[in-house]
Amino acid sequence: MNVWNERLSTWHAERKRTASRLIKMVALFCVWLALVMLARPVVAQERTAKPNFVIVFADDLGYSDIGCFGAKQIRTPNLDQMAQEGMRLTHFYAQTVCGPSRAALMTGCYPLRTAKRANDQKSVHPFLHSKEITIAEVLKDQGYATGCFGKWDLAGHKQAGYDVSLMPNRQGFDEYFGTPSSNDSIVNLVQNDKVVEPKADMATLTQRFTNHALSFIREHKDEPFFVYLPHTMPHIRLAASKDFAGKSSRGLYGDVVEELDDNVGRILKLLTELDLQDETYVIFTSDNGPWYLDGHARLSKQRDKGGSHGGDADPLRGHKTSSWEGGVRVPTVVWAPGRVEAGTTSSKMAATIDLLPTLARLAGGEQPSDRIIDGNDISDLIHGKQSAVTRDTFYYYVHTQLMAVRKGRWKLHLQRSQNTMKNWDVFQKQADVVDLSSAKLFDLESDPGEQSDLAAKHPAVVKELSELAESARRDIGDFDRIGEGARFFDPQPRRTDIRKP
Repeated sequence: MNVWNERLSTWHAERKRTASRLIKMVALFCVWLALVMLARPVVAQERTAKPNFVIVFADDLGYSDIGCFGAKQIRTPNLDQMAQEGMRLTHFYAQTVCGPSRAALMTGCYPLRTAKRANDQKSVHPFLHSKEITIAEVLKDQGYATGCFGKWDLAGHKQAGYDVSLMPNRQGFDEYFGTPSSNDSIVNLVQNDKVVEPKADMATLTQRFTNHALSFIREHKDEPFFVYLPHTMPHIRLAASKDFAGKSSRGLYGDVVEELDDNVGRILKLLTELDLQDETYVIFTSDNGPWYLDGHARLSKQRDKGGSHGGDADPLRGHKTSSWEGGVRVPTVVWAPGRVEAGTTSSKMAATIDLLPTLARLAGGEQPSDRIIDGNDISDLIHGKQSAVTRDTFYYYVHTQLMAVRKGRWKLHLQRSQNTMKNWDVFQKQADVVDLSSAKLFDLESDPGEQSDLAAKHPAVVKELSELAESARRDIGDFDRIGEGARFFDPQPRRTDIRKP
């Protein structure tokens, strides 16, 4: 009996020890699980509250030069997939030429409103004043790492002798690798403030700019980042790497665009590999419409077997430097899985000037409040909200001259006795170079090619849009007047370029 009691006592003691150990293990597991559950929401909040942004800015890409916008001879599987997984914006506007388009994107303003170094409006490509506030500066204030990799064109339209004080590192970007201006003849590569490679091989540029963007994303994957990737292509001089040269049925131009597409795919692939696809907005667009070569002797030497002109803007009329739709309406895709509904298309009006206020809001910040910003927040639009309020008006400036105004479906080309960009007509078809003795009205919904003038049939619409144009002239300015809302920070005379009407 004593033996039995002793065994029973031992069994009870062992059972208690085992239970105690199990309780401790369960308690430790619960503590560990609680810590994990507490940590995970914090990380998620930190990473989703400040989404990442990547803007890929092509140069002189036509409206229908990618598959999801109608290209037949150019293969763009990555951009097409991006559109299938995101949203196409089919009425998205830039500006008519490189430098002003970049100023508009960076500041959220019509270029004629923004301040220039020494108040200089004579230069078509602006010296964007250091007191202007860029997207990069807005996002830096929200804790973003900021990187620019590619063409800048806001410190002087030249490869040497540009204003170093206006380069990306002085305009809100932590890192820069790219070129000061266009690749018209040569490209000097600059890293931050230092020229690191004069006369670089243009066939390597698309890949090298993307390589730097990818490295920046890897380095800053655990914090919010903004990547601005303004490519030099397909601006001339055209060049494609050996992996793409001669591969497109659209000639050299097609080769260049297909290489751009491949490098967009590299960005999307890396974001997916790093599990950042649900936390990142990628926006692909162009700085203006395509160039047309036939009227320009020097540029015509770059014609390829695929056609007599560069890109295509079909079904739109016009090319780069013009206020026809083909000069300013650009192919645009927004990709943000889980945030932007897949396979959607919006025909509502939007523009590059809308990106600053949009990214500011998405980042949890605000657009500058001490100055006029022309852009609108389009975050509700790209998120597919039926209640989204979008712009209903857009002003078409060609350098300093107001050429047209759009409201809703209607676009009015203004009467003009002179064109201050006359010497830039070489980028356009001769049939599109017209002086207007009277205003012309087009219905862009039924006539995107701007062929049928309806001014005589709709005088009330002409009057309404003419009044809008006059309000823009008063506020922003025109070739013959200074706008009341135009900004000047330097003591030099304001607008020495003013011409008599």
